[in-house]
Amino acid sequence: MTTLTLPKLTVHGHELDTRPESLGELRRSSHLAGDGAALRERMREDGYLYLPGYLDPDAVLEARREVTARLAEDGLLDARFPPLDAVANENPPPGKRGVRNDIARRSEAVQRLLYAGRMMEFYRRLLGGEVLHFDYTWLRAIAPGKAAAPHCDIVFMGRGTQELCTAWTPLGDITYQMGGLMILEHSHRLERVRNTYGRMDVDSYCANRPDAELYASRQKRWSGQLSKNAPRLRERLGGRWLTAEFHAGDLLTFGMFTIHASLDNHSDRVRLSSDTRYQLASEPADERWIGEQPVAHSTTRGRIC
Repeated sequence: MTTLTLPKLTVHGHELDTRPESLGELRRSSHLAGDGAALRERMREDGYLYLPGYLDPDAVLEARREVTARLAEDGLLDARFPPLDAVANENPPPGKRGVRNDIARRSEAVQRLLYAGRMMEFYRRLLGGEVLHFDYTWLRAIAPGKAAAPHCDIVFMGRGTQELCTAWTPLGDITYQMGGLMILEHSHRLERVRNTYGRMDVDSYCANRPDAELYASRQKRWSGQLSKNAPRLRERLGGRWLTAEFHAGDLLTFGMFTIHASLDNHSDRVRLSSDTRYQLASEPADERWIGEQPVAHSTTRGRIC
């Protein structure tokens, strides 16, 4: 990755510093895919594992085909182009963008890709035992524009085990211009983040504060963002932002305390990817994301602060 080949990169509207001391490539771990002990050691060291080409590209394409067919039916894609190209409709109907768990739940190809075969084999090897996956699938259809600001996943799903892994799976090729995921280098080691922000929960509120009723009724809600300004966050916490151009078949996995964000989508395409979660079946699971109809973020609970 060099400043000579990179387009303008932004995160939530803020331009990234693309100098080598600020932005780097994700370290590849595909050669470790068959060695559970080596995978665990690399995960402890880096806080993530990047495995280009680990998944079957044909299986990814099959999932993409089913997803884009549904997005086309919903009017999110430009009808002048093949649905598989996922060219965005400039005037889409409201309420159909963002996370589409409904599509993932009904797509056999998506379910096979994410919850069977090589994916489950990988997590059994990485975690060293039988694996439970969340039933909720964060299938993301991200239109051109701003994407996710920096955050850790623990604040969204921390009511079970903390030894929980996120899999970020691109459902097709994702260029820098389309905007893939990026990781803040060694951020999983930051105790000051883990012991403050990392102890929070987006679905809880301080019952002893004046605005408690607003949070209880969900008129107010915390977004879970660690920061809205990725360049400034990197300067404050250290490390580099790490990313890549992704391809069908790639897998990127990381832990609950690894800070990550998405590059903004500067293309004319809908960027397709999924976030899924895996843990040892013997560990407690966050009840919000388990079951035929997970409650997700539909309820809140109060606590004394």
